[in-house]
Amino acid sequence: MTSASGPTPSGPTRSGPTREPPGSYDAVVLAGGRATRLGGVPKPTVVLDGDTLLDRALAATRDAEHTVVVGPDLPLPPGRDVLVAREDPPFGGPVAGLDAGLRALERARRHEHPAGRRQADGAAPAWVLVLAVDVPRATEAVPLLRAAVTHTAHAAQAAVDPGTSATDGAYLVRDGRAQWLVGLYRHEALRGALDALAGTDGLSGLPVRRLVGLLRCVEVPDAEAVSADVDTWDDVRRLTVGLHDVVAEPAATATASEHAPPQERA
Repeated sequence: MTSASGPTPSGPTRSGPTREPPGSYDAVVLAGGRATRLGGVPKPTVVLDGDTLLDRALAATRDAEHTVVVGPDLPLPPGRDVLVAREDPPFGGPVAGLDAGLRALERARRHEHPAGRRQADGAAPAWVLVLAVDVPRATEAVPLLRAAVTHTAHAAQAAVDPGTSATDGAYLVRDGRAQWLVGLYRHEALRGALDALAGTDGLSGLPVRRLVGLLRCVEVPDAEAVSADVDTWDDVRRLTVGLHDVVAEPAATATASEHAPPQERA
């Protein structure tokens, strides 16, 4: 939910307050769905306006310290040091995928900084960017999420009772629907929620709603539909046209400004 003064946290609090804005973060890209509405074509390989959905998702994580792609074996773009993981069991759903992604990040940190040689600057980032692979405009979502968490952190610093404005993360909301898989979450809180949900049957098939329901999160309005996702070939065509509209509108505005009379340019 949001207010006139900015986003406000909602949901139960499971962990202590976080007051530091997310300067650094890791990223988990969830790419393991069956894509039944695309005729079984793996979503990461779908090309939209010249780039695969996986390429677009990885472009959105370019500022992450570590990025892990959770899903089947896929060709990764050259020049990126990307971790790979697989949910257990395969096609076990996004909650199982998040668990696999966090574990892969944790293994990578242990490998880089073994016990006895761990340095202060070797600590994992406090935040994890979570992206479904089928969101072609995810790059535009990241600044919105970081700004929302930063705003809430600053509010916590200024509050008389700092804990009242603490948050475990933020996610976009488009047309009244929560987009939990376009979110930025505190690593410790997300790990704790996953552990709390894990039972004898594991995390396979659990709804994301149950996971996020254990966190105190900020809902960020997605007025520009940057979280629109690809489920069908009609979505591919519609979003391809939409991407051209997004690029063309600023260009058209600039052209109109260049040809306007001097008094209208001021």
